[in-house]
Amino acid sequence: MDTQPLIDIAPIARLALLGIVLATGPLAWVWLRHRDAAPARRLHALTLLTAFLTFDLIVFGAFTRLTDSGLGCPDWPGCYGHASPIGARADIHAAQTAMPTGPVTHGKAWIEMVHRYLATGVGVLITVMAIVAWVERRRGTPGLPSPWWATATLVWVCVQGAFGALTVTLKLYPAIVTAHLLGGLALLVLLLVQAQRFAPRALTLPGRTHAALWTLAALVLVQIALGGWVSTNYAVLACPDFPTCHGRWWPEMDFANAFVLRRELGVAADGSYLPFAALTAIHYTHRLAAYVVLAAMGLVAALLWRHERRGAVALLALAAWQFASGLSNVVLGWPLAAALAHTAGAALLVALLAVLLTRAALARAGGPALSATPSVRLASRAG
Repeated sequence: MDTQPLIDIAPIARLALLGIVLATGPLAWVWLRHRDAAPARRLHALTLLTAFLTFDLIVFGAFTRLTDSGLGCPDWPGCYGHASPIGARADIHAAQTAMPTGPVTHGKAWIEMVHRYLATGVGVLITVMAIVAWVERRRGTPGLPSPWWATATLVWVCVQGAFGALTVTLKLYPAIVTAHLLGGLALLVLLLVQAQRFAPRALTLPGRTHAALWTLAALVLVQIALGGWVSTNYAVLACPDFPTCHGRWWPEMDFANAFVLRRELGVAADGSYLPFAALTAIHYTHRLAAYVVLAAMGLVAALLWRHERRGAVALLALAAWQFASGLSNVVLGWPLAAALAHTAGAALLVALLAVLLTRAALARAGGPALSATPSVRLASRAG
C-alpha cells in the first residue's frame, strides 16, 4: 500500500507565494504609516512588527501543539502534497474516516497549515529585513544596527523551519518539539535586540543587579525548557493536586526515564512504555524549579526598583501571571486558555529580559543613559 512521503516539496513554490502575499499586508502598513520617515525609522518599525508577529506565531504554535494538531498534515511542507487542506480533503477524509479521533482531521489540518502559513509570512518579512539592512548599509544610512543582526535572524528562521520539518517527520519527537519552542523564543530575542539597537536607550545598572538579571535569564531559560518538556510529554496532569503531588510532598518519581532526550513520544529509553512515575518526575521538577524562578523574579524586581521601575513592575506582574496560569493548568484540568496564557507569559518574560539586558549592555558600551523613574532623574540632577 502506498504511503504519504514525509517530505514532499511539490507545493513549496505555492507556499512561498502565499507567504509573500501574507507579508504584503504588514509591509504595506509599515510603508504607508512611515512613508515620510527616514529609512532607519521604517526598518525599525518593520522589526518591531515582525517581533510582534513572531510572538503571535509562538502562541499559535502552542495552540497547534495543545490541540494535537502537530500531525494534522502528516507531511511537510504541504498537506498530502498540496498547498492547503482544500486540495488534500480526500486524503484527510480517508484518514479521518479510518481514525475519527486520530491525528489527522479537517480541523487539525487547517490549524497545522495556518501555523505554517504564518511561519512562512514571518520568514518573508525577515528576508526583507535582511535585504533592506544590507542595501541601506551600502548607502551609508545612519542609525542602523549592523546588518549581520538581520542576517543572523534570517539564518535562524531557516533553522526554525528545519525544526518544524523534523517535528512532523519524527512524529512529535519530544526533544525536537521542545527545541522548536526554544528556537521560536530565540528568534523573538534576536528581533527585540535589533529593535533596541535602532533606538538605543541605555540602562545603567550596578554590577550586582546586572549579574542578577543575567542569572534570572539563565534560570528562565532552564525553566522554559522544563515547561516545554512537560508539555511535549503531556505531563501537565501528572500531578493533579497542589501544592502536593498525589497527596505527597515527594511523590514516587522515575528520573532515570524522565529526562532521556533520545526517545520517541511516550516511549522509555529501552523501548517500553514511559512509566507514569517518569511523567510525575517531569512535572514535579518543573514545579519545584518554578518556586526558584519566582523567588528570583521577586529579588531582581527589588533590585531593579530604583533603576527601572517599569521593568520591575512588569517583572512582578509576569510572575503573578505565570503562577496563576500555571496553577490553573493543574487545578482546572489543563484548560486550553490557561495553557496558552502560560506560554504567552513565558514569551513575554523572555521579551522583557531581552529588552532589559540589551539596554544594560548598551549602557556598558557607553550608550545614552535611560532614567526610568523620577527618583533616578532627580538623583542624577542633584549629583
